[in-house]
Amino acid sequence: MYYDPRIELLDSRRLLDTDFSMARLGPFTVGELCCGADVRMRFDDLGAYHVDLPLTGRLAWRQGPRGTRLATPDRAAVFQPEGHTTLERWDGACRLLAVKVAPAALVRHLELLVGDSLRAPLRLAPTMDLTAGPGRSWARLVRLVTDEIDDDRGLLRQPLLAADLQDALLTGLLLATGHPWREALDRPVPHGFARPVTRVVEVIRARPEHPFTTTELAEVGGVSARWLQEVFRRQTGTTPMGYLREVRMERVRDELLRADPAATTVSDVAYRWGFGHLGRFADKYRARFGELPSQTLRSR
Repeated sequence: MYYDPRIELLDSRRLLDTDFSMARLGPFTVGELCCGADVRMRFDDLGAYHVDLPLTGRLAWRQGPRGTRLATPDRAAVFQPEGHTTLERWDGACRLLAVKVAPAALVRHLELLVGDSLRAPLRLAPTMDLTAGPGRSWARLVRLVTDEIDDDRGLLRQPLLAADLQDALLTGLLLATGHPWREALDRPVPHGFARPVTRVVEVIRARPEHPFTTTELAEVGGVSARWLQEVFRRQTGTTPMGYLREVRMERVRDELLRADPAATTVSDVAYRWGFGHLGRFADKYRARFGELPSQTLRSR
């Protein structure tokens, strides 16, 4: 569930006596691990963000070209998805909490928090302070999760709570570690929409007659279609295509208010703005404006 390391026993007088308890929680793999003897482990690219939080003992480690660092109960080790990784000495007395995070989930969560797509790879600072502040709080949250792993009837098994807990773990990790977007997370949420959403809204309102697709609107915003769908819905309460339909319905109403009832039909105007099912259109029109489109036309 974690990785496939190459393991070397550093003290031949002691036997490897592993005690691993692990479980998956959405994009996370969490567990409490102990080897029972001093070992060295070598890995290729991890392919995931990973945090080791020692409860006891010490863990000497390095990743990529950087020198050896030391993880202790006061300081966690934070690993990137890329880079040759070595646990130089995981001492036999070191029991730790291990948290593996899918990169796509963490990046996507950060994009949602800052309201924009990332323009550079997300690299986390290599250590986390566990003595105070967000790091200590996040470690306590991880401890709670690992304590609940084996309880099949606990709250961790409830989908509603599990989803919120996953979000809390993702947000907490981003608050507890250093990275280029860390300060942005401390700033108050700005009024209005994220820049890509604003651009899409402006384009839709300027050209609602255009046969936009979600992919085309994502290109307008300079983001992925998936990002646009999620952030647009979060900030406006609807999808980009749903918003396009709302704007088109406004234009239908504008035309009906100005039209000559003797020379215009509701169906002509509705079809021109892309509403093919007149019955469904009339229902949604009445729900929004409090009257049928035919009543709007006759009111002129």
